[in-house]
Amino acid sequence: MKKLLFVSCLSLFTVVLSAQGPRGGRFAGPAFGGMGRGSRTPVTGAPYSGIQTTQMQRVLSNGNQISRTQQSKVYRDSQGRTRVERTITPPATSGKQPYTQVTIVDPVAGFRYVLNSSNMTAIQTSLPAPPSTTTGGTPPAQPAPRNGIQIATVSLGTETINSVTATGTQVTETIPAGAIGNTQAIAIVRTTWVSTALKVPVEIKSSDPRSGTTDMELTSIQQSEPDPSLFTVPSGYTVKTGGSGFGARGAAGAMAGPWRMGSRAPR
Repeated sequence: MKKLLFVSCLSLFTVVLSAQGPRGGRFAGPAFGGMGRGSRTPVTGAPYSGIQTTQMQRVLSNGNQISRTQQSKVYRDSQGRTRVERTITPPATSGKQPYTQVTIVDPVAGFRYVLNSSNMTAIQTSLPAPPSTTTGGTPPAQPAPRNGIQIATVSLGTETINSVTATGTQVTETIPAGAIGNTQAIAIVRTTWVSTALKVPVEIKSSDPRSGTTDMELTSIQQSEPDPSLFTVPSGYTVKTGGSGFGARGAAGAMAGPWRMGSRAPR
């Protein structure tokens, strides 16, 4: 069950934290972090800051409920540099105090940094090179759904969501009976609202009968230039170098990590 819940949360937060413009594929969509959807091109000229709140809820077969709420401060400057700041609270039994973890993605310098306030370290990793333009910009073909899975996409038009103009899309993935041992069809629904000016999702609602519901809201949005110091490693931090910034445990792993239910807080 923990593995299933982790996959569901990671899928959503890879969407919420890694990209910012349309991309194809199953349940693909905008994500948070300053990159263009399906590409590694920064979104420039659209600075903002806000508070991202994610609520996850799962109802067990005996009626018991598991609920989690996570909140992050998020920033992006005109150069496309991004910052995600969150408080990590270790288990009470660990005896360790809460600390701040910050992820900075700097496409200008070509690095990603993960700052840990508990030990004053910054892990520096290189960003992957931008995609080649020699191919004419044709996106790779998306694999066809397996096991008879059906995907339906509906445009919801334009509305004001969390004080900004946003366009909405609802994607429904239906797993037919028997495809994965299920006796009845399973419908997974995700509704995404993306700010037309910022190219970033301001609301994502996901419902999966197997793992529960997830609701992400970007609120307190300020469309102004953040303090430049937010995108640099503070003095007093020890910088340690790592590998590629977007490997298996790169952007998705490090950014989605705090929302993993059943996992321990990183130290």
